[in-house]
Amino acid sequence: MLGCLYVFVISVVIFSSVSSEAQMVPAVYVFGDSLVDVGNNNYLTLSIAKANHRHYGVDFPNQKPTGRFSNGKNAADFIAEKLGLPTSPPYLSLVSKANKNSNTSSFMDGVSFASAGAEIFDGTDEHYRQSIPLTKQVDYYTLVHEQMTREVGTPALQKHLSRSIFAVVIGSNDIFGYSGSSDLRKKNTPQQYVDSMAFSLKVQLQRLYDYGARKFEITGVGALGCCPTFRVKNNTECVTEVNYWSVKYNQGLQSMLKEWQSENGGIIYSYFDTYTVINDLIQNPASYGFADVKEACCGLGELNAKAPCVPVSKLCPNRQDHIFWDQFHPTEAASRSFVERIFDGSSSYTSPINMRQLVAA
Repeated sequence: MLGCLYVFVISVVIFSSVSSEAQMVPAVYVFGDSLVDVGNNNYLTLSIAKANHRHYGVDFPNQKPTGRFSNGKNAADFIAEKLGLPTSPPYLSLVSKANKNSNTSSFMDGVSFASAGAEIFDGTDEHYRQSIPLTKQVDYYTLVHEQMTREVGTPALQKHLSRSIFAVVIGSNDIFGYSGSSDLRKKNTPQQYVDSMAFSLKVQLQRLYDYGARKFEITGVGALGCCPTFRVKNNTECVTEVNYWSVKYNQGLQSMLKEWQSENGGIIYSYFDTYTVINDLIQNPASYGFADVKEACCGLGELNAKAPCVPVSKLCPNRQDHIFWDQFHPTEAASRSFVERIFDGSSSYTSPINMRQLVAA
């Protein structure tokens, strides 16, 4: 998840092998961006934000692209494995005309609404149909909720949802958008902008709560200024201004979550401090099994970050020792490392509890 992401097969391969661990929760419902998208954008005809070509998926089973912005699995896969579940399938794959077997049991088993390029704010993505903004993702969830209610009834559904995990991984694209828009920077100070992000996220979290969600895994944004795309413009060093915005948003997010919990009964959440984890990996890579913290594994030019990962890109020989897969996204190895800390992390990385404690609560 967790560091950087951004926008950018029609045949989708859905990873569904179940972890050897016993199933810990009924289902996982995933909301967010390309850090956890497992193929929704492949169903958006006009979207250019698709990981549907080589080298994406080079380390995935069958070595095929799946819509994940990774060389292999992403954080959504590893969270599901930790919980003893198959990866929640893309919502659009379940409702597509090509899927004649779509049924409510698919929804009961978990769904991913995540979409590459998605923001907390609606922005222009909905107009250009390049991604599914968070508001629309929650709209889709309300439709799923209605169908599940018809199938199993309100009491049974509420019990099911109250024990399920609602994972929300979003915010990076909003900050990328702010950093790249002189118009947004003229209209909002960084503090005003990140405060508005936190408020807008609260509105969508409240909608999920109103439709039965009770257990939330919510991630902050990473050290976005350390993405290869920013380093290559700054003599290979992190862009401190972008990291500053990331920190300010994360502070506002944590304050908002405490306030939101106090306003509603029954909410239990785990906040993952992505920024601190990314910073730790960058400062002490060898301690975590990494060697390269600056270069993208797939790309072109300096730091492999002058261009996106495309079929003609240069591919690094060892994906296991790189933190970054492309200009914005983590490698499979980095995503695995993040999820280890999401699930069993100390208070340095998770608050007020980690995911294992969230499941048991």
